[in-house]
Amino acid sequence: MDESGPGAAAPMSREGIDHALRTLQTERERIAASLLELDGHTGVRLLRGARLAGETWRRWEAVRARLTTLWRVFDAYQLVLDEACALRGRSSRPDVAALVELTGLLSGRSVELPDGEIPLEDRTLLGPQDRRATLDEAVGMMSDAYAFVAKEVAAADAAWSALLEPLEQAEKSWRQTARLAHSLDGTRHPELDRLGRELTALGRLVRTDPLSLCPGGRPDTSRLDRVRASLTSIGDELAGVARLRDEYAELVAGLTEAVERVEATERAACEAHAAVLLKIRAPNVPEPARGLGGGLRDRLAALERLREAGRWVEMAGVVAALESAAAQALERARDDRRLSQGLLDRRGELRGRLEAYRAKAARLGLAEDEALAALHGQARDVLWTAPCDLRRATTLLAEYQRAIRARENGTGTT
Repeated sequence: MDESGPGAAAPMSREGIDHALRTLQTERERIAASLLELDGHTGVRLLRGARLAGETWRRWEAVRARLTTLWRVFDAYQLVLDEACALRGRSSRPDVAALVELTGLLSGRSVELPDGEIPLEDRTLLGPQDRRATLDEAVGMMSDAYAFVAKEVAAADAAWSALLEPLEQAEKSWRQTARLAHSLDGTRHPELDRLGRELTALGRLVRTDPLSLCPGGRPDTSRLDRVRASLTSIGDELAGVARLRDEYAELVAGLTEAVERVEATERAACEAHAAVLLKIRAPNVPEPARGLGGGLRDRLAALERLREAGRWVEMAGVVAALESAAAQALERARDDRRLSQGLLDRRGELRGRLEAYRAKAARLGLAEDEALAALHGQARDVLWTAPCDLRRATTLLAEYQRAIRARENGTGTT
């Protein structure tokens, strides 16, 4: 950037430039940490993952636009700072031309703003045609965008925090009460049905548009509170009747479902283990447990003999032991499945990262780089060959990443 014309600022001294660079590097670290923290905030993840509607959707669209602006301006800001650091590092005693260039980078309009990404209110600070800003102006723009995003995300997060828990409690209460009502007489309960419809509508609103339930900025739980109070009243009434009934059928149904979960998880663990043996080289994964569900099912069948004999006290102990055994068996089967599935997931993760780095290389204009292409080909061959050597693939991927970074920083060969 040439700022040597009339009115241009005098070049900064070497000491002044060094001080400014140290200050800016510290500032960049703080900005980067803040942006990463914001990007990983629970509220941001919820907003990204939810199907939004209404007021919440409209406000999230504005937040998403500002987030894009924030990251793109930060990237442009970093480019200038990296350029200044690289220029300063070329000589311990830079000449006048280097000082002039460094001064232009650090105090002039050296930050090229992303085309079409800067909001209108920010563009007017720079003039209608100026797409460049100083480092300080870029920080100011990022600060404004950050404050806007943080405020909106905090509002949505607070709304969900205040509304989701009472909603889930109400839904759980409704499901329990509905099951109890059906077990008593098998007929519909008109008031319970009405509360179910109201709760369904409320649930949709809370999960997709929580900000619409925040008049004046404060979450309003009054409708949920009324539903919960009504469900508690109905549930207490039905529970008194249920205590007069035999609960054996429900007990067996619950235990049967638990045994089926164990069997299904056990099958999945065996399938994942078989897949790992085929797809991963030297997986070092132990054989999964077998027969867990069958043993539980034999113990479940023994309960009927106790019921026929009316041995309820003895059955209580047997049921407690069976419930504990089912929980342990399910956890064992899940652990077995996780051990095998984790290796398959790792292979998938490495494949995804490899393609992401290739896309980055293309964006940097390195698609024709023969050395990079060779590294990519080696990594891809390993990752798409069965059985896959995960250790070798990880090493090759790291080499490929380092090579791209070296090209990006101007230290690699082409």
